[in-house]
Amino acid sequence: MKVIKVTPRGYCKGVIRAISIAKQCAKEYPEQPITVLGMLVHNEYVKKALEAKGIHTVEDATKTRIELLDDIHEGIVIFTAHGISDKVKEKAMKKGLHCIDASCPDVVKTQNLVRDHLQKGYEIFYIGKQHHPEAEAVCALSDHIHLITSIDDIPKDIHSPLFVTNQTTMSIFDVERIFQQIQKDYPDACLSEEICNATRIRQQAVADLKNKNVDVLYVVGDSHSNNSKRLAQIGKEQGIPHVYRIDDVYGIQAEQLMDCSTVAVTSGASTPTYLTNQVIEVLEHWEETITFPTICIEKMID
Repeated sequence: MKVIKVTPRGYCKGVIRAISIAKQCAKEYPEQPITVLGMLVHNEYVKKALEAKGIHTVEDATKTRIELLDDIHEGIVIFTAHGISDKVKEKAMKKGLHCIDASCPDVVKTQNLVRDHLQKGYEIFYIGKQHHPEAEAVCALSDHIHLITSIDDIPKDIHSPLFVTNQTTMSIFDVERIFQQIQKDYPDACLSEEICNATRIRQQAVADLKNKNVDVLYVVGDSHSNNSKRLAQIGKEQGIPHVYRIDDVYGIQAEQLMDCSTVAVTSGASTPTYLTNQVIEVLEHWEETITFPTICIEKMID
């Protein structure tokens, strides 16, 4: 069985930066309680590895970031790589918390673009995922921001100047379709496609598998990870017969590989390389007798 190791894959610079900030925080403030407001990056293994270093995470899918702050009463709060709103920062400071911002620079760039256009009197269409922390942070900036999750969400009869941008981890193909429709509805709209480069090249690498006769694609990534889900979506859209998003090596099932000649492996931008390498190792020795490896939590953020 041929194994294609899709490149690039795995951690992006924003994830590496956020993890580095958290680890440095633990070193500098060993006696202080440290809490991440939401998942630092969308991977449960990373969350567990941080816990092992004394870095706690508060997370509740039913609560916004500003609501989650009610569960933090002292010490240090780390804002995640997905960005944070000004209102959350203000509340944290009023509570007397020491704030450390691990927001990805690409996310901050998009937030600043939105701020600039709000100040100029623009109405904002923001293409993103409902309840995603990156979209939450942007939409909290103003009532003049409209979250667009699909073409059906595009508002009608907007008469103010219009600025259109997007969450950095969306599908390049989905965003392009929505942009095209907005251009038809609002020919004078100002468009700024802000998918980050790490997301773009990982998605394009999966799209390029279209002509490589891949039977099975494994996307190693957490169920919380929007960019991992988008990779799996793109694989299906490109006609790969069997696409599986798996958390780790234990997601591989024998029946998934029946009659498989070529398997490809990629991973989301918040997936530890360690996990993906285990998947590749097992697949490369699939026809031999192999015991699935154990998973060492500490290696997730080495």
